Amino acid sequence: DGCADLLLVETIFDTLKAKAAIFALLELFAERGRRWPIMVSGTITDASGRTLTGQTAAAFWNAVSHAEPLSVGFNCALGPEQLRVHVEELARIADTHVSVYPNAGLPNAFGGYDESPEAMAAEIGAWAEAGLVNMVGGCCGTTPDHIRAMVEAVAPHAPRAVPAIPPRCRLSGLEPLEIGPDSLFVNVGERTNVTGSARFKRLVMEGDYATAIDVAREQVANGAQVVDVNMDEALLDGAAAMTTFLNLIAGEPDIARVPVMIDSSDWAVIEAGLKCIQGKGVVNSISLKEGETAFLERARLVRRYGAAVVVMAFDEEGQADTLERKVGICTRAYRLLTEEAGFPPQDIIFDPNIFAIATGIEEHNRYAVDFIEAVGAIKRDLPHALISGGVSNVSFSFRGNNPVREAIHAVFLYHAIRAGLDMGIVNAGQLAVYDDLPEALREHVEDVVLNRRSDATERLLVIAEACRDSGAEVRGEDPAWREAPVEERLAHALVNGIDAHIEADTEEARLQLGVPLAVIEGPLMDGMNTVGDLFGAGKMFLPQVIKSARVMKKAVAHLEPFLAAERAAGATSQGRVLMATVKGDVHDIGKNIVGVVLQCNRFEVIDLGVMVPADTILERAVAEKVDIIGLSGLITPSLVEMAQIAREMERRNLDIPLLIGGATTSKAHTAVKIEPGYGKAPTVWVKDASRAVGVVQKLLSPERREGFATEIRDDYVQVRESFAERQRGSERLTLTAARANALQIDWAGYMPPVPRNSGVHVVEDIDLAVLCEYIDWTPFFLTWELGGRYPAILDDPNKGRMARSLFDDARAMLARIVDERWLTPRAVYGLFPANREGRDDVVVWTGEGRTEPRTRFRFLRQQTPRRAGQPNLCLADFVAPSGTPDYLGGFAVTSGTEVAERAAAYEAEHDDYNAILLKALADRLAEALAEHLHARVRREFWGYAVDEALDNEALVSERYRGIRPAPGYPACPEHTEKGVLWELLDVELRTGIQLTESFAMDPAASVSGFYFAHPDTRYFTVGKIGRDQIEDYARRKGFDFATAERWLASNLGYTPD
Repeated sequence: DGCADLLLVETIFDTLKAKAAIFALLELFAERGRRWPIMVSGTITDASGRTLTGQTAAAFWNAVSHAEPLSVGFNCALGPEQLRVHVEELARIADTHVSVYPNAGLPNAFGGYDESPEAMAAEIGAWAEAGLVNMVGGCCGTTPDHIRAMVEAVAPHAPRAVPAIPPRCRLSGLEPLEIGPDSLFVNVGERTNVTGSARFKRLVMEGDYATAIDVAREQVANGAQVVDVNMDEALLDGAAAMTTFLNLIAGEPDIARVPVMIDSSDWAVIEAGLKCIQGKGVVNSISLKEGETAFLERARLVRRYGAAVVVMAFDEEGQADTLERKVGICTRAYRLLTEEAGFPPQDIIFDPNIFAIATGIEEHNRYAVDFIEAVGAIKRDLPHALISGGVSNVSFSFRGNNPVREAIHAVFLYHAIRAGLDMGIVNAGQLAVYDDLPEALREHVEDVVLNRRSDATERLLVIAEACRDSGAEVRGEDPAWREAPVEERLAHALVNGIDAHIEADTEEARLQLGVPLAVIEGPLMDGMNTVGDLFGAGKMFLPQVIKSARVMKKAVAHLEPFLAAERAAGATSQGRVLMATVKGDVHDIGKNIVGVVLQCNRFEVIDLGVMVPADTILERAVAEKVDIIGLSGLITPSLVEMAQIAREMERRNLDIPLLIGGATTSKAHTAVKIEPGYGKAPTVWVKDASRAVGVVQKLLSPERREGFATEIRDDYVQVRESFAERQRGSERLTLTAARANALQIDWAGYMPPVPRNSGVHVVEDIDLAVLCEYIDWTPFFLTWELGGRYPAILDDPNKGRMARSLFDDARAMLARIVDERWLTPRAVYGLFPANREGRDDVVVWTGEGRTEPRTRFRFLRQQTPRRAGQPNLCLADFVAPSGTPDYLGGFAVTSGTEVAERAAAYEAEHDDYNAILLKALADRLAEALAEHLHARVRREFWGYAVDEALDNEALVSERYRGIRPAPGYPACPEHTEKGVLWELLDVELRTGIQLTESFAMDPAASVSGFYFAHPDTRYFTVGKIGRDQIEDYARRKGFDFATAERWLASNLGYTPD
């Protein structure tokens, strides 16, 4: 009424209040019959990167995106420097304009703002140059001069191009949850439901909400990604109970991080719940039961509240109980929602009704089959819609018999998920694994679920009742050293790695010297200096250094209580080094070794651990006033993250030397991709721990730093020039030409072997002792920087003694791992009908009929010109085209999820040596399990090499038929294919192995990959590829071009724009 052209919802600390404002605006628009543009601006309150009520930037956007705003962005609270990383996130995910109007820096002690127009404009101008923003302005502390300077800074740059974001169901609590075609099954926790959990009902009826909250917490802890809340009890004020409970869990971050599903048959209860959740939740449910008018009215309200919706297969005639009715009602509802209510199809979740089976009533026998087939039809015919269901309903006939109920759930979910079921309301803490079920029980349950026999129920009842009832040792030590003065004893203990007497000797030295700091700066540092000198001279080896560090840490731990009074003075050190494994990567053995070596040379090390975001690294570096930052990573996406951190250091005007290390890093990559982005201080690739000390000493030496930095920069310039010259001189085939030179296999003259055990299988009761026989020891010694092949290294004239000592320690720990069952190896494999599709894809079929695709793997092809007669290889070449029935396998194994906990226990005892030794052995056992499983697949499960008889040396040399390439490695360098493999094998549920956002496996001691069986298969390297293949791959994967470039950054045969 005031003639406003735009409506701005701004300075949002609490997203719930913003959603209330958006609801009011959308309601007004509906009344007036027209829309006004809405701008939405949130407020990130501090360095945590969250709103005051705890939401991340992505969760915030998911919660307000239903407003379809003209722009979304941030204002207030922070200055432009602090906001940068959050603006980048929003620019990446929002399919609308991005607006930002920050404060003029952070407030000073008097509540004023000190950032000058020039400084603020420079920051805003950098945003515009990077293509992050569409609208900019100023909030607290800014003046007309600030705005004028910003206008000048952004004028030369084009506004951000609004990206096309693929349709996905994007929910949120405090954190986002995205559900799409590549997502794994989403567990909706069912126990916070008064109609389904007697315990929860009792707690709510008694008003014991404090304990009721624990039920929700247990569901999330057990893997629920959404929490279903239902308060439908006749003797309960459902709306009041829903409001109370949702408001309480909103204050519990470990629960509130996941989205809420508001579950009720009473619309008043649903609306009460919608008024309590700040994230984007799910309404469960609406239906056509009361006709189209009521259905559309409620759908529009759900959209106005900003929620996704579960639609029951229920119309004016009742619940759908046949395949035809399920599909028909869902199709009708889909048309109404998308064409009349304007509801996004990706926010529609159909529940085609899961009914109880095995009831003894013949009409009920097809209930499960009809649901599963309806899932397939809906996924095929109703684009982007999701499917859910209340899984426990299917087993209701066996209430009271949990083993049978869980078996029914496992079998039902196995087949429903394969058909396309996206999510389900389940008890997240009680999910059995399909392959773990006793064979007889699984067969009987499958007969019932799939309606394979007329007497299936009777046969299951027969077995149902049965189911219901159903320490380091010092070797060769010369005792004479114990008679020496305490300073010499400490030095001897440090140099020789003897910790047996360290506490007593340290205490004696403290009493003798009188000041605990003097013990550290005197005999302990003298001993560690000797260790450092010997290591630097090649007279000590890495395992010995790690043992020395263990002794040093135990000595310092003993002195720690006595140092409190002297803390202000602090122990002197050569410098402070911050180390971290970058975001998305869980590998830390190399980082830990470098850290120990630096500590042994009197450097203070601040280790942030693994999967550390860029913001955390840089903020801690500034706060701790570190002298050097060290970044580590193993997987190839970590290389991109390191380059991003370097650019961010440049943008923040930091002047801290940057070290780059890890197995996938290299001098060339550092010189070409990382160092050019950071010019304020040297960036240095460090090959291994033995070189780290020298590099750090030079960088921190006032006399040597400038010369060393110049030497590195000059060297890297030559590396870049050489690289550019090779790029110019390296001809690359077009993708069309490379495909024309694909490997030609005579498929007409070859009969692919049929697997004996098709489908997905979990391998149980894996004998650790057997795995020990498959260990390849050469990489183990390389971990400790003892180069040389095993067993020859044991007799090496220089390293042999150390190698034998390390080998003895490893075998002693390995014996304990086996005898005491420290680790529980887990493995899953699958063998599937498959065919090549096109030239570079492999389609996996749902069955031998080969008519319905189950999933697809996208592979890459070599584009480097080959010699005459040599093909340009792609993994798809090794699989037969349609018409020839071929197969593909996949696997994932881990030596055990217990590794991190046991290693942490060693570290808590200041025993880095045994912590690293355990991790190194766990890695070897994981590789051994992969080798062992592959051998069994060849001989037994696939059975194409029944007579194979290879010893371990032959296995290490890969003298067998077939290959097991892994995503992220040379023949298949793109990591996101692991996500497809995880879904196909249901890896996380079956083994506990998770994937990080960069698709690293956690635990790190894990191996995964594919099985190819053709005799002509061989390992190869894809190498550098051209822009045309990146474009083609992006299309096949459903990526945008920039995303494909990012995932394949290490393989780009050109310089990206």
